[in-house]
Amino acid sequence: MELQDTLKPNPPENESMKKATLVGISVTTVFYVSCGALGYAAFGNNAPGNFLTGFGFYEPYWLIDMANVFIIVHLIGAYQVEDRCFNRWPNSSFIKESPPIKLPLFGVYSFSVFRVVWRTGYVILTIVLAMLLPFFNAILGLLGSASFWPLTVYFPIQMHISREQIRAFSWKWIWLNFLVLLCLIVSVLAAAGSIATIVKDLSTYEPFNSVS
Repeated sequence: MELQDTLKPNPPENESMKKATLVGISVTTVFYVSCGALGYAAFGNNAPGNFLTGFGFYEPYWLIDMANVFIIVHLIGAYQVEDRCFNRWPNSSFIKESPPIKLPLFGVYSFSVFRVVWRTGYVILTIVLAMLLPFFNAILGLLGSASFWPLTVYFPIQMHISREQIRAFSWKWIWLNFLVLLCLIVSVLAAAGSIATIVKDLSTYEPFNSVS
């Protein structure tokens, strides 16, 4: 919704957002499915979670460095856009206001101590937690499976059924609910596999050491 509010009114925001969402989801789906399907077809259960470094090779270096740069760009944007506490308290002057401070050689500068302390502390906390939980693929799979079904499948489909007033036990209603059930089964299986991987990795776990 934040992105849609920044779009120009001509063409309509909902049409532009629909096209952008369709293209974005289609491209990412092709990449994810290709990596998953081709990786499993080639290596089976031994397919590494990281196709770039999972085989113990770090060449060509430019490819690894480029991938790391893309990750940094993505995370910087995610922190700035998604993790802003004034979304929770939009009318709080303590959080939003930046009183002017006179700095030698720099003049007057708007500076918020709360934002600096909060954002710095938040980033440090998330980094420490990430280092303490090195099972990246397993943790990511568990979080993804826990959030995928309710947020991506169940609630959107139920809202669609309610808004379109789809008659119960009609063919469309049956197929939509079948999709909900199918995705639930996939999410449960993914969560079970992630938990099994975490339990297995805990046997060789050492703090601040990467496992997967």
